[in-house]
Amino acid sequence: MFDCIIVGAGPAGGSAAYHLAKKRHSVLVLEKESLPRYKPCAGGVSPAIAQWFDFDFSPAISQKVNQLRYTWEGSDPVEVTLNNPEPMWMVRRDVFDQFLIEQAKNQGAQVKDNSAVTAVEFNGDRFSVKTSSETLEARYIIAADGARGPMRKLLGFKDGELHPAVALEVPLPKGADPNAPKIQFDFGKIKKGFIWNFPKADGLSLAIADLQGKGKEDLSKMLTQYATASGYDVNPNHCATDSLRLWNGEQKLHTENAILAGEAAAVVDPLTAEGIRPSMFSGVKAAEAIDRALSGSANALENYTQVMNEEWGGQMVWASRVAGLFYKIPKIAYKVGVKRPAATQSMADVLCGDTNYSDIADKAISRLKKNLIPGFGG
Repeated sequence: MFDCIIVGAGPAGGSAAYHLAKKRHSVLVLEKESLPRYKPCAGGVSPAIAQWFDFDFSPAISQKVNQLRYTWEGSDPVEVTLNNPEPMWMVRRDVFDQFLIEQAKNQGAQVKDNSAVTAVEFNGDRFSVKTSSETLEARYIIAADGARGPMRKLLGFKDGELHPAVALEVPLPKGADPNAPKIQFDFGKIKKGFIWNFPKADGLSLAIADLQGKGKEDLSKMLTQYATASGYDVNPNHCATDSLRLWNGEQKLHTENAILAGEAAAVVDPLTAEGIRPSMFSGVKAAEAIDRALSGSANALENYTQVMNEEWGGQMVWASRVAGLFYKIPKIAYKVGVKRPAATQSMADVLCGDTNYSDIADKAISRLKKNLIPGFGG
């Protein structure tokens, strides 16, 4: 029997496994895919994650980028050079996730891939976890199997809303300078979201997401058209569909001897769709909670829910307010917000962990409302 079974080998699962194994708990990570596995994702990572670990992430980073370019329907561009101490990290998720899992294995965690969980049952003081090939036991479970994983339902949580997304990998175009990479965002092509384009050392990762719409638009077609118009060598068959589970207010993230982490816990930023940093944060906090529970703390899992709602959810309240206004008047918001270099730098400060939404949101909301409500602000 294991102290903890973690379902999912993504950023949340790998983070939790590393910290629990480092505390000398017996940990098993179950992953339904064959590792290393591809994950549709633009692959932008905040350097702020380094504060939660005691090893160097350099081997898992494809590029570091401090140049941003924004467009509205492919035109009206603005380019900004960020002044953050550490640039944004660009990663390939198969490389990054596997690197994190290897760090957990080095601490003693066990990992089984090709092991999809089919059922869980709590029997007084332990879980029985059934996969396609065996039944395992653990005192605690961390469900970190992503937005579309089965663990939320298996543990009795409501399914919640999913937001469609599509990712596409393309090679670097001929003549492109690999030493001058830019993170690119395009607004306007999708009404309630955006397209983002993140550079890697060997290509580009493009993605599109519907963050507030009804999911009726053909995202694959829109992303392919954007990539073709940008001059990229596009194979439409390479579009990979995915879903995002956005933070949507205070929520319960624990049940008896089990907690949700990562996208299973709906931690994705509703404004920027950032998911890797909050997933890793939840994995670290999940490990702390399970460690305390194994040491006899009766309210450790309840405290995990409280921490996530206060420390992450508290910031997402502000992100949701800005997002609600931004996507109501996206063209105006682009002109009065995105095109201002100071606003871009403020968002970069948030993504890089140098400031919080609560420090910048009031000014952003006030500026947007002045353009939404006649006479607002005098």
